[in-house]
Amino acid sequence: MKRNVQAALLLLTGSAVLHVSLLSQVYLRYVKEGLRPFLVVSAVLLLVLGVTGAVRDGLPFAPRHPDREETDDGHGHGHGGGPRVAWMLFLPVLALLLYAPPALGSYTAGRETDDAVARVEEFGPLPTGDPVPLALSAFIARVQQDRARGLTSRTVLLTGFVTPAKDRPGAWHLTRLVVSCCAADSRSLRVLVHGAPAPPADTWVTVTGTWRPAGGPPATGPAPVAVDARTVERVPEPVNPYQDTTPRPR
Repeated sequence: MKRNVQAALLLLTGSAVLHVSLLSQVYLRYVKEGLRPFLVVSAVLLLVLGVTGAVRDGLPFAPRHPDREETDDGHGHGHGGGPRVAWMLFLPVLALLLYAPPALGSYTAGRETDDAVARVEEFGPLPTGDPVPLALSAFIARVQQDRARGLTSRTVLLTGFVTPAKDRPGAWHLTRLVVSCCAADSRSLRVLVHGAPAPPADTWVTVTGTWRPAGGPPATGPAPVAVDARTVERVPEPVNPYQDTTPRPR
């Protein structure tokens, strides 16, 4: 790869990273919100390096380092500027500019085990009035840890995306993927939904329902956290799909 092409690759990469991190919120599909400043700084550095290389190689009087001159090996092509496989780097950059891959969804969640939620020392009283909006992690924590069973006879409001439950006919999972740093370390939060037809996989929905203590039909392993759905309403995908937020009451 020639030096002027290397400069073009740096410019394209910097532009792509700057586009997804500063000019849009697409970066939230890949990393946590707190990493945005680092992405912006990295993009600016790549652009500076690309511009520097383009100006250096574009000037007719710019000297070339003798160690970087291309030499002919007698077979009609030179050896300089890096391996040809480096051209493959253009593909992910162009993909990021032209079509940003979606956030992780049901395919990933269906192949992960459910991680336990954080330990809660003390649960406060639930707000009055139904339905009670809860983040998926908060709902799971109350089911697993609240001995006072504050969810009994309460209607809850939960939001997530649909993951098919292959081993439980007639049911499906309401799912959230949460991350510690980036999409590579995602873990799943899932609630089994009964009493409503399954929307298409990866559809974002809000479920209104009641806690199902039995967890549904017997299955291998511990009973899952489950709800009996009363209503299922499609909602837009949130801007930050990896943030387990409390849904807004309708």
